[in-house]
Amino acid sequence: MSDLTLRKTILEELEFQPDLNAAHIGVAVDNGVVTLSGHVSSYAEKISAERAVKNIEGVRAVAEEIQVRLNKNAGTADDTIANRALNIINWSSDVPEGDIKVVVQNGWVSLEGEVDWQYQKEAVERAVFKLSGVMGVNNRLTLRPRVDADNIQHRIEEALKRNAEVDAKAIHVKVDGDVVRLDGKVHLWRQRKIAERAAWSVPGVREVNDHLLLV
Repeated sequence: MSDLTLRKTILEELEFQPDLNAAHIGVAVDNGVVTLSGHVSSYAEKISAERAVKNIEGVRAVAEEIQVRLNKNAGTADDTIANRALNIINWSSDVPEGDIKVVVQNGWVSLEGEVDWQYQKEAVERAVFKLSGVMGVNNRLTLRPRVDADNIQHRIEEALKRNAEVDAKAIHVKVDGDVVRLDGKVHLWRQRKIAERAAWSVPGVREVNDHLLLV
């Protein structure tokens, strides 16, 4: 696919997203590497634009330079954002109450603390970035070390084989202690995320280094 065709596809996909106003988003494509620029009115829109682009076939990488410009009177005090963030985290059944600290400065939310699973780390960030007034999220949550991490490589490889969307033979898994490295080739950004989730789903994994190539 040519860069011109890919850019046209991206613009159409951004316009198609119901939770996104794409009027002020610029798109540049160079050899499959996409640069997003311009501005949106919320951090949630910024995340939505990035995710939409990453799911398009032919996109090799994304440089995201979109700014968040809150609408007039849409700003929210940092302490209000912090309280709302804590409330929505505590309401979540996925995360044990009291395990996460929230720091807000100039609309930027920092999440600190420990959780047991990668999906909990992702769930907290998804809940927080939708709050009004949020300019960005620094997810500094870490995973608690686990001792039941036998045969991590085998479990990841079996998880990949069970998923019909990826070619498990094209993905190579290397494990060093509690650190996983993924090598090989995939065709879509979504397939990279599937492989990452398979690695994170295994107990004992502390870090996943994704070196998969988009071809």
